[in-house]
Amino acid sequence: MTALDRRQALIAAAGLAAMPAIARGQTSAQDEIVELWPGPPPGDTGARIVRKVDDQSKDPAHPDRFVTGIARPVLVVRRPARPNGAAMLVLPGGGYGFLSYDNEGVSQADWLNARGITAFILLYRLPGEGWAQREDVPLQDAQRAMRLIRARAVAFAVDIKRVGVLGFSAGGHLAGSLATRHAEQVYAPVDEADRQDARPDVAGLLYPVVSLEAPFAHGGSRDNLLGPDASPAMRIARSVERRVDGQTPPLFLVHASDDGLVPPANNIALFQAMEAAKRPVALHIFQDGGHGFGVRLPKTMQAAAWPDLFATFLASHGVIPA
Repeated sequence: MTALDRRQALIAAAGLAAMPAIARGQTSAQDEIVELWPGPPPGDTGARIVRKVDDQSKDPAHPDRFVTGIARPVLVVRRPARPNGAAMLVLPGGGYGFLSYDNEGVSQADWLNARGITAFILLYRLPGEGWAQREDVPLQDAQRAMRLIRARAVAFAVDIKRVGVLGFSAGGHLAGSLATRHAEQVYAPVDEADRQDARPDVAGLLYPVVSLEAPFAHGGSRDNLLGPDASPAMRIARSVERRVDGQTPPLFLVHASDDGLVPPANNIALFQAMEAAKRPVALHIFQDGGHGFGVRLPKTMQAAAWPDLFATFLASHGVIPA
């Protein structure tokens, strides 16, 4: 470990120690934590937001924690033993009502690390927990996270030109929003880090919520993000397939045809928008897998193949070595 690495580790440890115990319930004392904002996050209203971690698993060795009450968004940094310079911002899902921390965060970091990719799990704020301009809150955190990764690239041992985003379900909507709205100013700059580009070099969207206005929209995610009385114009403006343009990065899209929660029509609409804009895109719709499968499917199920396909996609776009 270099002196710079040791310094960063000490800073991270000090930051974790300063956090209330309930706020680090989803992390361990060894985790490297990076706070997103130097002061109160944008849209702070003074609402009392209390961290809650609800473990869905009955096996202590394999937790499945759902996290709510995120007053102070953070990046949990997971470094590989042999970094290759690539980085991935990981966005767990949960319908914008909670974060599926283990299934769509920790488990993803494990396989990314095994391929030499540094993983940054983002514990982003949930829009319905008392923030002003709730519809922009998750994207504020995602943009800021991407900029921080690039601003501290040397300390993280990553290449600023090989930083992607990987999102799941509602986290897939957030990843798609970052990919298509990276240049949109959704918060006032707070420091030098905000001079960095928020555009991901590639984006992977797993069983994502895409449209917020089509008949196949996932109503729960839409209402949690925008509120139940959002105008048609607001729903259209935050539908990912409506925001694709010539600057949208390459997209890797995955769905299962038996997804009973978020229909594959979401990814099909996004694929068609990318094709119309002549942007690089790969779409994989598997026969089985359901929703929320992460990387936990048995090899007998077709959707279990997606991590290897994503690695090939990353290599084809120069993010990891071929």
